Amino acid sequence: MTQDITKINNVYLLIVMVYTIQQLNYLIALDRYRNFSKAAEHAYVSQPTLSMQLKKLEHDLGVTLIDRSRQPLRFTEIGEQVLEQAKAALNELRVIDDLISDSRGEVSGELRVGIIPTLAPYMIPLFLGGFLKRYPKVDLKITEYKTDEIIAKLERDGLDVGILSTPLHLKSIDERPLFYEKLLSYSDEEVSKAYGNRISIDQMLGHKLWVLSEGNCFRNQSFNLCEIDQTQHRALDLTYESGSIETLIRLVDKEGGTTIIPELALDTLSSDQIDRVKFIGEDNPVREISTVTRRKGLKRKLIDALREEINQSLPKVVRENEDNRQVVEI
Repeated sequence: MTQDITKINNVYLLIVMVYTIQQLNYLIALDRYRNFSKAAEHAYVSQPTLSMQLKKLEHDLGVTLIDRSRQPLRFTEIGEQVLEQAKAALNELRVIDDLISDSRGEVSGELRVGIIPTLAPYMIPLFLGGFLKRYPKVDLKITEYKTDEIIAKLERDGLDVGILSTPLHLKSIDERPLFYEKLLSYSDEEVSKAYGNRISIDQMLGHKLWVLSEGNCFRNQSFNLCEIDQTQHRALDLTYESGSIETLIRLVDKEGGTTIIPELALDTLSSDQIDRVKFIGEDNPVREISTVTRRKGLKRKLIDALREEINQSLPKVVRENEDNRQVVEI
């Protein structure tokens, strides 16, 4: 083991000087997909080519990087360390591309964005068209993921930036707040007529409360807001894995009761539905929406352009939430 550690101490220099960028990309692709066939497919090579190149890398390093006996396959202990150094080496090389683009004043290249499902249907239509027109050289790839999936993909270099609710309190993740969004109550007609333009937590809990399924960050915020013990209130839960706020709204319309919706969802409601939206409590809580990247993340110019377009596309009332907020944590 001591001999292995001695070898790894200088692996960064060896990688940069000896091993091809393509081999490192194959190694990272294998880490991302944990399957030789899928890694080869996404690296646009045949499986035998990818396997041969990785075996050559292991031979040249004199260590076994991949435990091929496990399914799904895993990296060995030293393989994990080499993998991290490979990612660092390629990130440093990508900095050169970023510097060149910045010097030319260009906003171009691929930007992989992950966004939570309770935000995507309301925010994406606001900024997408304007961003694509303003930056036609950007290859924008947006995918919906839950919070834990976004973090995992950031750490595995499967995404460049995430857009989600914060704070996360993770040392490896850099958070930059974008805006603050109110959490509001949506109720049936009977509940709506019983109260004014505000409803308390106790009043909401006095009726059927529809919430999202476990694992959804908006569910966690709703429970934190209502101070509900999740382990003792399973009866309140709706088992619906897509994280669809629209489904909760339809359930309230058909089955009655209340639910909690994000402020940006107001644009999707009819005038009759808007009349049934209420503030929650005296100090209406909000959720903080941020862009998140790895601490040593790249593509700052692209991400800054995305942030600017999002901020400019937001309704004025949402932008003003920053002046008076009580953030609900996940």
